Amino acid sequence: MRHIVEFNPRPRIERVALRGGAACWVIDDALLEPEALVEYAQARRAEFQPVDFNAYPGTLLPTPGPITQAVGDFFVQHMRRHFDARRIVHLHTRLALVTVPPAQLRPRQQLCHRDSVGIEPGHSIQASVLYLFGDESFGGTSFYAPVVPEPEVALLFHEADTLAPAEFAQKYTIDPGYMLGSNRYFDRVASVPARWNRLIFYDGSLLHSGDIAAPDRLSADPQLGRLTLNGFFTCRRNARAGV
Repeated sequence: MRHIVEFNPRPRIERVALRGGAACWVIDDALLEPEALVEYAQARRAEFQPVDFNAYPGTLLPTPGPITQAVGDFFVQHMRRHFDARRIVHLHTRLALVTVPPAQLRPRQQLCHRDSVGIEPGHSIQASVLYLFGDESFGGTSFYAPVVPEPEVALLFHEADTLAPAEFAQKYTIDPGYMLGSNRYFDRVASVPARWNRLIFYDGSLLHSGDIAAPDRLSADPQLGRLTLNGFFTCRRNARAGV
């Protein structure tokens, strides 16, 4: 199964500057045969399942060991040095399809988010997204910075999880649907467009959201929908002098 995911042995890595010295790292032509991964997803279309342990607005398919290992090897060889990351302590990869119509989104799914919730202080988390669709109008990934103080952001996120949708909408007056730009709480600081076989890496503590620009054309068919391979790398932070 290892041959399903074979990375370009000579990747060209570009840095997209974000606010505060952060960056998103972009690799085009990431896989040698990305079609093989789409075919793998299509063959297991019935195995994609919605989840209730996070706010992902669609269905997920955990990937087996060889695929996860290939992604981890690429991270260690080419990307880890760009982050506050030493040894990987947990690695998870999955295929994902955005499928939820805008009218059915829960409040939390209408906001940008961080992947670092629950991560221990001595650990960091990095994330990756490999775009496996040719229709670039499905949208890439945007990064955000808070406009309001952090306590207000924390309350917003908390009430997005606890208030009924109508109550949340009335209190916060956030336009319903997928987040596609700045609002009164967050400023979009950068956006990376989607491209077939483009892979991005970023620090999971950064606020980010998928740009679901064509929700009317979302599909549960891996060959037609917004299919991505997502990776999450929980690592020990680099040693600090004197610590």
